[in-house]
Amino acid sequence: MRVLLLGSGGRENALAWKIAQSSILEALFIAPGNAGTKAYGVNVPLQPTDFKGIEDFVLAEKIDMVVVGPEDPLVLGIHDYFLANEALKKVGVIGPQKEAAQLEGSKDYAKKFMARHNIPTAKYATFTKETLTQGYAFLEGMKGPYVLKADGLAAGKGVVILDELAAAKEELKNMLANAKFGAASEKVVIEQFLKGIECSVFVISDGDSYKLLPEAKDYKRIGEGDAGLNTGGMGAISPVPFCDAGFMDRIKNQIIIPTVKGLKADGIPYKGFIFFGIINVKGEPFVIEYNCRMGDPETEVVMPRLRSDLLDLFEGVASQTLSERDVQFDDRCAATVMLVAGGYPEKYEKGKQLFGLNTVNDQMLFHAGTKADGPAVLSNGGRVMAVTSYGKTLPLALDSAYAGVKKIDFEGMYYRKDIGFDVVDR
Repeated sequence: MRVLLLGSGGRENALAWKIAQSSILEALFIAPGNAGTKAYGVNVPLQPTDFKGIEDFVLAEKIDMVVVGPEDPLVLGIHDYFLANEALKKVGVIGPQKEAAQLEGSKDYAKKFMARHNIPTAKYATFTKETLTQGYAFLEGMKGPYVLKADGLAAGKGVVILDELAAAKEELKNMLANAKFGAASEKVVIEQFLKGIECSVFVISDGDSYKLLPEAKDYKRIGEGDAGLNTGGMGAISPVPFCDAGFMDRIKNQIIIPTVKGLKADGIPYKGFIFFGIINVKGEPFVIEYNCRMGDPETEVVMPRLRSDLLDLFEGVASQTLSERDVQFDDRCAATVMLVAGGYPEKYEKGKQLFGLNTVNDQMLFHAGTKADGPAVLSNGGRVMAVTSYGKTLPLALDSAYAGVKKIDFEGMYYRKDIGFDVVDR
């Protein structure tokens, strides 16, 4: 099978690493990829939203399957683009069509979907610039903290949680009237604050059936103890200690099955990954958000724990025979620590050379924001490198990951030293 993987981050490096292990792979191309993905296939200088460029490449290289890593091409309708093109419609696309991708692309759409199918989530209401006054009144009727979410994609920065009512009103005005997040905040969802602990649950679905993948927990804030600004993710662990069999059964019965059945009942085809951002509130699961793709850096611990042939699962999705495929997990634990540029998630510099990569032997390196410069590897983003390791227990996996981290260096390198702090006793 000839495969084109779209994306350039740590998620795509982990997917490329896993796809490359498949017994049915003939050739793997990654567009645009990074300095790490070229170890598993051929990097192609194409952006994931360049649909015409992707079309030309797919036809020229006789690609059988396109695997979509990031959300932007899905929300923009790359799957629909393939289905509408006679020459492309037989190519398998792993990632949902535009309508289904609204589960991630629009918070309001996702909330209405959950309400329609009785899927547990926080109480909410949606407001626009024209209904700003009603938004103020809604906030006045709530108790803090106040959760405000830009409806559209805002590069992970569209969620604001504030303790004070006056600050929440000012933020609502900034988002709606002053277009703080541009078109993404033309609508704002205000929702009830849920107090609990979060985890990430993933399935792959062909629209009829689904297969559960290993769960994970990621760490979004830049500072230790979950302090400071939100980032794209500073590390992750899998499995998650509080996701025991009983809790996972509740997630399956109350959330996953109603979601898959709800999509089918609404006449919305779905082929690809579904990410469930779950919060555990006193033992009960609630959905915080959906994503229509794998998370990052969770992919960097989920893929190492998946023993099954990923390309075989993708083939099951494309041919709607996923129910016939087998999913097996690795019994070992996995932990990943993200190395980021100094100053991230605010202003940071690129182009810093990474040293020590060749000395890392017992851990897996998944490049996030890197580029090759001859034999050298340079930083090319805020999140630069994920260091992942196995362990018989989570503490051992974390110890090994941090041992790998200590072998790597670049100017301004920063990482959190407490990944897993809230659920693992190290």
